[in-house]
Amino acid sequence: MMASLFSSFDPSTNLGLSLNWLSSFIGIMLIPSMFWLIPSRASVIWNKILNTLHKEFKVLMASNKMNGSTILFVSLFSLILFNNFLGLFPYIFTSTSHLTLTLSLALPLWLSFMIYGWVNNTIHMLAHLVPQGTPPALMPFMVCIETISNIIRPGTLAVRLTANMIAGHLLLTLLGNTGNSLSLYLINVLIIVQLALLTLESAVSIIQAYVFAVLSTLYSSEVN
Repeated sequence: MMASLFSSFDPSTNLGLSLNWLSSFIGIMLIPSMFWLIPSRASVIWNKILNTLHKEFKVLMASNKMNGSTILFVSLFSLILFNNFLGLFPYIFTSTSHLTLTLSLALPLWLSFMIYGWVNNTIHMLAHLVPQGTPPALMPFMVCIETISNIIRPGTLAVRLTANMIAGHLLLTLLGNTGNSLSLYLINVLIIVQLALLTLESAVSIIQAYVFAVLSTLYSSEVN
């Protein structure tokens, strides 16, 4: 039972095909088409969302040295959001529910921030290891704590996104598997609950993409 339950998160078992990460690249074929068509309401709304994110990320970064870098985090938000929503459709593997993808996004970002910060702003990075107002006796401990908190940042980014994607899908799978043994009345209740959970998962998909992009922006602002 447990093996068959978690097999829904194995990309090679869906429809018996080993199309592991195809869903992540579908956006490359679909998204650019909006730029070649007459602007629709959907494209206008999406452009407004991207402009709002650009302004917010620009405020969070609070640095004039990295003009234009917000496009990286806006693109990161778009990629994660697309994959999160794509996983809500039946028989489509949710690539963001695997650490393979989420860690591949978080680790290079964090590593590039750290290399840039330690090479160009070494004094500033050292000052971050000891918060202002720390008593001298606690400074060695604060350095250890801050160092560990910096090292685990890519892991927390990746696990947060993966865990939130798995949790909702797992609950939907558990409830869906009970449908065969329920009466007609309870099946109607189950459908309502599943629709409510699906709405919640849609909100979680947006929130987690936003959280991932915002935290990445904040991590990049600390190295300047």
